[in-house]
Amino acid sequence: MSVTSSSSRFLRWPVVRPWIGLAVRLGLAAVWLLAGAAKVGDLAASGRAVNAYQIFSYDVSAVIGAALPFLELALGVLVLIGLATRLTAGVSVALLLVFIAGIISAWTRGLSIDCGCFGIGGELAPGQAPSYLPEILRDLGFLALAGFLLIWPRTPFSVDGWLLGERAVEDKDE
Repeated sequence: MSVTSSSSRFLRWPVVRPWIGLAVRLGLAAVWLLAGAAKVGDLAASGRAVNAYQIFSYDVSAVIGAALPFLELALGVLVLIGLATRLTAGVSVALLLVFIAGIISAWTRGLSIDCGCFGIGGELAPGQAPSYLPEILRDLGFLALAGFLLIWPRTPFSVDGWLLGERAVEDKDE
């Protein structure tokens, strides 16, 4: 690769980065909105899914399970509209790390559960095998999306940009 082609790619990054960021923002919003919507209709089941991890008491698990879908929906809406994007991405990173740690914890303790990430989880029926590795890899992908927005929160068509009076997306960080 020549120096010229390398430098031209580098020069294009400020132009394409905001549009990649928009795709990332919409993707992460879809993740949170789908996860929250799948659980919000049955908060008791969401609590049972949290309880299946055997980390908290049943009462604490029920509260976490009832609150989690609303937190996911709120994160989804904030990321979708691009409001407080860096903060929302930071909360997303933290929450995804908790989810990954929970799945790893269940796996290492030999629990046989469904994570409940996109619906009703809990203990698996006898003969069913958990799919921990794919769940961890999926969440690592979501973590990468949130990490991108944590580093580069400015994207087109965001409330953040509108509030800051940005007419065009520029490659600048907060």
